[in-house]
Amino acid sequence: MNANIVEGYLAAWNAPAAEREARIAETFAPEVTYVDPIVDVAGHEALGAVIGAVQGQFAGLVFSQVGTADAHHNLVRFQWGLGPAGGEPVVIGSDVAVLDEAGRIVSVHGFLDKVPA
Repeated sequence: MNANIVEGYLAAWNAPAAEREARIAETFAPEVTYVDPIVDVAGHEALGAVIGAVQGQFAGLVFSQVGTADAHHNLVRFQWGLGPAGGEPVVIGSDVAVLDEAGRIVSVHGFLDKVPA
């Protein structure tokens, strides 16, 4: 497992528009699929659009890792938080990422654990 995969994932979600495409290309396979309770997309361009929309909806908030990632074979499970830098997350989710042989994310299966009312 690529030990930095969660860092790369979060960096892509936090990247400003000018850096987003490069961050996504570093961490995600071109054919990546991303599915959570709200979104179902495939490919770098669609994932970038989702990230941009989330950043627009939650302007000023950042993604950070919550707890420790767990991994086996080509799977990585981790929890993330979205909130003010250094503060309590207002949204918490759990994702399971499937990695390809190159260590890039080929699919993400996301769950929302805590969502504001």
